[in-house]
Amino acid sequence: MKHNLVIRLIQISKVLMIMNLIFFSSVSNSQEFQFSNPEEQGFSKDRLKRIAPVMQKYIDQDLTPGVLTAIMRNEKIVYLETQGFMDVKEEKPLRKDTIFRIASMTKPIASVALMILWEEGHFQLNDPVSKFIPAFSETKVSTTSDASGKTGDLVEPKRAITIRDMLTHTAGLANSYIGNKDAYRKAMYQPRPKSNSEQINRLAKLALNYHPGEEWQYSAATSVVGHLVEIISGKSLDIFLKERLFSPLDMPDTHFYLDNTKGGRLAAQYTPGKNKKIILQDPGSEKSRWITSPRNIFSGSGGLVSTARDYLRFQQMILNKGQLNGVRILSPSTVSLMLENHTGNLPIWLTGPGTGFGLGYGVIVDRGKSSSPLSEGSAYWGGAYCTISWIDREKNIVGLLMTQVRPYTHINIRRDFQVLTYQSIMD
Repeated sequence: MKHNLVIRLIQISKVLMIMNLIFFSSVSNSQEFQFSNPEEQGFSKDRLKRIAPVMQKYIDQDLTPGVLTAIMRNEKIVYLETQGFMDVKEEKPLRKDTIFRIASMTKPIASVALMILWEEGHFQLNDPVSKFIPAFSETKVSTTSDASGKTGDLVEPKRAITIRDMLTHTAGLANSYIGNKDAYRKAMYQPRPKSNSEQINRLAKLALNYHPGEEWQYSAATSVVGHLVEIISGKSLDIFLKERLFSPLDMPDTHFYLDNTKGGRLAAQYTPGKNKKIILQDPGSEKSRWITSPRNIFSGSGGLVSTARDYLRFQQMILNKGQLNGVRILSPSTVSLMLENHTGNLPIWLTGPGTGFGLGYGVIVDRGKSSSPLSEGSAYWGGAYCTISWIDREKNIVGLLMTQVRPYTHINIRRDFQVLTYQSIMD
């Protein structure tokens, strides 16, 4: 009996070891990220242990359901933890292959897609958007775009909106934050548009909040980017992304919509309720709107679901200057251009002082002003469900945090994770 127990324990140990090595693997034969001793990559093991208790604090206080945190350096995984639940009521533990709603973390992906077409010579960044979407040739600028929420007198824009303006959120587009927000919401969603084309043409009829290039305002500009991909390539955005990014990079779990829960891997999504305690908003079941929604809008601004493995692969491709495992997506020069600050000294009010914006990514331009631990030149973006990922070119790091709570203004979990990551780096 004792002998059989020993054999069984050895078998279990082997299975666990194999699972630890291949949990990020897919059905393909592509090279997977390997784990590394953190100290071999310049991290302190003891200091990395500070991360989990801070993440657990948010879970224990019912401020978020569960958290996945990952750190890669030199293309090696030095830290990966899952804590809490993907379904709180069912006490279903968060998994390393959990599928998350990544919302605006779609934006860097859509921006890369458009830059693929730029490399092929289909357009120049300073081309007017109206060259491809004629409705933008008629767009006017409102003389009143403040908290009054009304559209003022309309004037001609000082110059045409360019494709670069769309990539950098400097086009002046109407949005849900500033100006005539009611007109924006009605145009974009009421009734639900039947295609990206219909939605973007509605958007083009709204007055701009400011003259192109004169301010930075977060908007649906990346939805226009996604539609430009469709117009130029002749393919819907979901098909283009699958053919040119997701399949080449081996990202099988990244989609706009799901046919099913992929073996129960879709996480439930929560929202703050009374006393900020989370309550269920969208289940991780067949009733989720990511499964039941009409499948006619593939927005470059948001809407993808993904896994930690998939998104780390995308980010590592960017950190590798456009290639991963021998698959070249963009040239090093193009990646470098995307990660430059394209907005000069314009205030980036969403992320605060010391930050700028590239072609699809926010960038750190002044560590002091930004109060960020990330190196200057680092690129980052997050999603509305409290996800975030960043690339630090100086330290050769990719960071990723995934959870599912919206809105998340009541918690600082994303910034906490960044601080905890960098305090553990010893070189």
